[in-house]
Amino acid sequence: MHDLKLERFYKPRRTVNDMVELPDGPIKTFTLRGIKDTPPYLHDGRLMTLADTVEFFNLVLGVKLTQDEKDDLVAYMLAL
Repeated sequence: MHDLKLERFYKPRRTVNDMVELPDGPIKTFTLRGIKDTPPYLHDGRLMTLADTVEFFNLVLGVKLTQDEKDDLVAYMLAL
């Protein structure tokens, strides 16, 4: 289980489309096997492609990957 602390990117308890935004808390970490066959990504389906997912974690975790590194990571996941 991992908590990405995404609430740092929005105001918790704000109402959007008649729904209240709440912190997600810890989420289950899934296996990468067959990941290319299971879009959308993240526990709530907010990311449509593997490239979006890599960019999301690059920003959230502050990894600072280059475009070549991101492309290599996506290619690796597509090969799993």
